Amino acid sequence: MYAHASRPLPVHPAARLTAALGRPEAVPPPLLMLLGMVSTQVGAAVAKQLFTATSPGGTTALRLGLGALVLLAAGRPGLRLGWRAAGLVGAFGVAMAAMNLAFYAALQRVPLGVAVTVGFAGPLLVSLLGSRRFTDVLWAALASSGVLLLAGLGGVGVDAVGLLLCALIAVGWAGYVLLGKAMSGHVPGTRGLAAGMAVGALCVLPFGVASGGAELLDPRVLALGLGVALLSSVLPYSAELAALRRLPARVFAVLLSLEPAVAALVGALLLGELLAWPQLLGVGCVVGAALGATLARRT
Repeated sequence: MYAHASRPLPVHPAARLTAALGRPEAVPPPLLMLLGMVSTQVGAAVAKQLFTATSPGGTTALRLGLGALVLLAAGRPGLRLGWRAAGLVGAFGVAMAAMNLAFYAALQRVPLGVAVTVGFAGPLLVSLLGSRRFTDVLWAALASSGVLLLAGLGGVGVDAVGLLLCALIAVGWAGYVLLGKAMSGHVPGTRGLAAGMAVGALCVLPFGVASGGAELLDPRVLALGLGVALLSSVLPYSAELAALRRLPARVFAVLLSLEPAVAALVGALLLGELLAWPQLLGVGCVVGAALGATLARRT
């Protein structure tokens, strides 16, 4: 569908993110989030290679399942939780599963930059509802204009089913922001992340087995799946949850407006997905809104 099979995929973002996560408190939250976003989008580019061997459901199952195993093996977190914490972890895992399953299904139909941008409508809504400042509404309005342009309302046709799947990404993404913030207050460190990812993996496992079957056990598929798990789940989720503990949910959501720009850039460089001029204008609107909101928060 999109040219990507023969393009080498750089691993240096993951190495830089690993170094940053060694002492996440020493990294400014916006930079921590940017590193996580780069890692996520490079992981999405790797995931597109899996579509020739397995399905979006299989890719999602590998990403969340292997990611959960890595976190559990590396941190060996205790998973004894109270009822409230367990409920938050479960809801967080369901939101993560829905977001990722819809994301990979959408990637079969729309470019990476479009999928991420339309999905951004979820955390954008969080920023609008949580804002008490008029300037925040202005920045969110500018970002929403960029989302609409990138989604195809600038005259560039986009697959209708793909856009519907992107809307599902938005719902899961909003839940991830809100539930991740709530969970991080009750379950410190990577305990909640590991448990939530395990819940998400269990939720998508039936889809993965039904559509992927024995292909999921192929060594090449497992190797690519591990790369996707590290780049798209373990590293960025750890970075974002560390940032969430130091940022209000609405600020976190506004800063995430950089995600479409990162996705569009990675899609162009690694997948050859060149966006049209209206969509590039949308990228500029989103980046401008993110920068404006960040600067306003510092004053």
